[in-house]
Amino acid sequence: MRLFCSVLLVLLSGLAVAKGLESRLTPGGLYVGKAPLGTRIFYDNKEVSVAPDGRFIIGFGRDAELKQSYILQFINGEQATVELNLKAREYDIQRLTGIAKKYVSPDGRVLNRIRQEAEAVRYARMEDTQQSDLFNGFGWPVKGRISGVYGSQRVYNGKPGRPHYGLDIAVSTGTPVKAPADGIVRLADSDLYYSGGTIIIDHGYGIFSSFLHLSKVTVNEGSQIKRGQQIGEVGATGRVTGPHLDWRYNWFDKRLDPALLTLGE
Repeated sequence: MRLFCSVLLVLLSGLAVAKGLESRLTPGGLYVGKAPLGTRIFYDNKEVSVAPDGRFIIGFGRDAELKQSYILQFINGEQATVELNLKAREYDIQRLTGIAKKYVSPDGRVLNRIRQEAEAVRYARMEDTQQSDLFNGFGWPVKGRISGVYGSQRVYNGKPGRPHYGLDIAVSTGTPVKAPADGIVRLADSDLYYSGGTIIIDHGYGIFSSFLHLSKVTVNEGSQIKRGQQIGEVGATGRVTGPHLDWRYNWFDKRLDPALLTLGE
């Protein structure tokens, strides 16, 4: 009986949503599982929120180990471990030399501001709300030429720079930016040091979308946002060389690839 229940749980937990948000088992991707009602899910020693219909999400960062697992604890107290095998991926790495130091390291005078803003961003991604629209998948906030991809990285004078965690879409300043799904605005700031005009939306179950370098922020923190609603305008604010939207996703502190979460519209 125990073996039967464990196998049943494994099968049920591996069911991805037939339409909408789907599992992408690779670094930068996510797992959309479904478990019997009343089941508790544990991943990386933390409990994962489960939707009323049994669906749940686990996200994987850029450099996630290819062997992953989580634990299901169902209503009678029995447990089962589910193993996940991620597919390896390669990233675009560029090596640059002869770069002046001022372009590699920020001036010490702004480091305190950078730390404070980073803490505000981290805090904005701590909520764990239950909203179901994200399971329908995410739309595009803007359409345009892809000028930067997730996971790419530059090595300056032999020192690795911070990887790029977003999808850059090159469009003109003033282009309307629309919410890819329902959510709650957790951060809305028109002037962060690196990212300029910035919005972070909480879509539920640990999934947050971010929109950087905006010329206008047209929503307020705490506002409930609907899919397709305009939230701002594309710009070139912060530390950039031209107008574009830097679009990002997180599962709590894990940075995800927007290209893996987006509906093929």
